[in-house]
Order: sequence, then C-alpha cells, then structure tokens
Amino acid sequence: MSIISIENVNKSFKKTVLFKNINLEIEEGKIYGIVGPNGSGKSVLFKMMCGFVFPDKGHVFIKGLEIGKNNRFPENFGIIIDRPGYIANKSGFQNLKELSLIRNKIDDKKIIETMEVVGLEPKSDQKTKNYSLGMKQKLAICQAIMEDQQVLILDEPFNALDIASVKRIRNLLLKFKEEGRTILITSHNQEDINICDHVYQINQCILEQIR
Repeated sequence: MSIISIENVNKSFKKTVLFKNINLEIEEGKIYGIVGPNGSGKSVLFKMMCGFVFPDKGHVFIKGLEIGKNNRFPENFGIIIDRPGYIANKSGFQNLKELSLIRNKIDDKKIIETMEVVGLEPKSDQKTKNYSLGMKQKLAICQAIMEDQQVLILDEPFNALDIASVKRIRNLLLKFKEEGRTILITSHNQEDINICDHVYQINQCILEQIR
C-alpha cells in the first residue's frame, strides 16, 4: 500500500487553476522529486499532503486514511514548506528545544546531535535573528528531522546552503532513504533531483512522471 495517495484531485485559488484531476502514489522508502516553474503549485501539493489545505475535488490519503477535518496533520511527518517562524531573541538550540516540548519525544542530546549533523553549533549563543539565510535553512531542516520523522516533505531544502552544506544534506537524505524513510523534495537544481528515485513534473495543471 502506498504511504501517500492522491486521487483525482482538483485545486484552484480564486481564478487560478493549479491542478486538474491529478493522481500520485508515493511508496515507502524512496525519494521523490517534484519539479515545475514558480507558481505551478509545488508548495500547494505538499500542503495538501499535510492537511494544511484541502482539494476542491478528489481525495488525499495517508497510510489509507483520508486527510480531512478529523485527520488534519499526519503523524510522523517532518516538513519544510513555509519557513518556520523562530523566536528571534533565542538561540537555535533554544528554538528547537521549545519545539521539542510540543511532543516531548526527544531530549537535549538528540537536539544537539541533529544540529551537529546539519552543520550548526548547538552551544552557540547566537540569536536566530542574527542567523544567515543558510543557518536558518539548516535550522528548518533540524526541526523537520530531529524526531526521526519517517516521512519528510521538504520544499526547496537546499535553498541558501553553500556547496559543502548542500553535499552534507544530500548525503543525509540518502542515508535516511537507506533507513527506509520516505522523502519528497522540490528543487530547481538538477543535481538535487538526481538523488530522487522518481521525478514528477507539474505542467499546465497536470502532474506527470518524467522519471
């Protein structure tokens, strides 16, 4: 059974049609790439998978359960869609600590390990308001992976990262795949898309597999 199923979905915003009768099956343990021009609906597609917006027509299923008003956000999903809003006067570690208390699933050691994995210094007192764009991106990746989420929905995860950090995160995603996690990414960089097992393109309101 697919971990995510999108069936005959239509979606419009005002007079802008984004999707017409699209279908998509996401299998566990693979990396999927979604490509398309700016404004084509990549972020909206991800938001429908997470229950942040709903189709005008059609259905979205997560592990066989339809996303709807009684099943709003799927369990065990790590996401980067709209960039998280952080507490400006707190450090990166303090921000992640605040987020971890929502579910209370991980300890400080796990937060520290995750920050180190993505290339952030957990002991730094630097406030997030003074973070560079690349550091904020790494912090966003941290919050998406620190609880060992099994499905990762990552919209442009490599944005603002330097070359070394891009390589680090690509290798990290490949490691997650080996562990059996399911990953969806968007990117305008072909080298990022090369790590994907399957690639889909949004073209004139249609989602088509191109690899």
